[in-house]
Amino acid sequence: MQIENSPSNSITDYIRELLERGSRAVLATVVESRQLIVGAKLLVSEDDERIGDLGNADLNRAVIEKARAFFSAPEATKASKVVDFAPELQHLSDSLILFERIEAEPRLVIAGAGHVGASLARLAALVGYRVTLIDDRAEFVARDLFSASTEQSIELVAAASWIDAMRDAIGSGRGVSVAIVTRGHKQDEDCLRAAANSNPDYIGMIGSKRRTNIVLDKLREEGIADEQLKRVHAPIGLDIGAVSPEEVALAILAEIVNERHGSSGGSLSAWRRS
Repeated sequence: MQIENSPSNSITDYIRELLERGSRAVLATVVESRQLIVGAKLLVSEDDERIGDLGNADLNRAVIEKARAFFSAPEATKASKVVDFAPELQHLSDSLILFERIEAEPRLVIAGAGHVGASLARLAALVGYRVTLIDDRAEFVARDLFSASTEQSIELVAAASWIDAMRDAIGSGRGVSVAIVTRGHKQDEDCLRAAANSNPDYIGMIGSKRRTNIVLDKLREEGIADEQLKRVHAPIGLDIGAVSPEEVALAILAEIVNERHGSSGGSLSAWRRS
């Protein structure tokens, strides 16, 4: 679907609309070329809406195909010469196109504001996540506990109902990670029940293997599909030998970031010891 450019429908305005409705897009920009206008842009949404023009119809078509594939690429930005993705366009082969994935800032919904949940909220906010911290104990989500300048963006929710609060916070689930770090089985069940039915990008739940299996078996008996429950990272986090609440929070956030970028989670220096 092509969208015509107009003063009231610029690429900037359209990006704002996309982000408001939780959608994503890829923006392609000419950054080097002898034949094209540097700065020319073409935006492709994940619903295949397009706005803009790079100045060449054949290049537009090739960039649209490249943009569709770029939605699942691990990197958020990449500069590619035309020869690398459309070698048939020889007269434009040296032109350089910058691809940028446009999406809302990642969100993290944390169920449980105990030591681990509070530490995770602070750490995630520091690295750029939009954080919602939920607890059914209002005193655990009081603003004066999160008064530092880096903590002001954390949304604090005192839940009358875990299920309702989780559903409201997760929304469509797109771009959302969920960390369940509550104080007991009942709270875990309610939060996981809400999360599993909301389809977020990531779900993790704290606890021992025994505790997490109890919760997962209970939800399986209730009829939640195995495919949904297999997506749950439980016990949550990467194995970094974490002991303190802050270290556990770091292990959880490391796994969330790892999943978001589709990385391996291995040591970057492993190649030197192989």
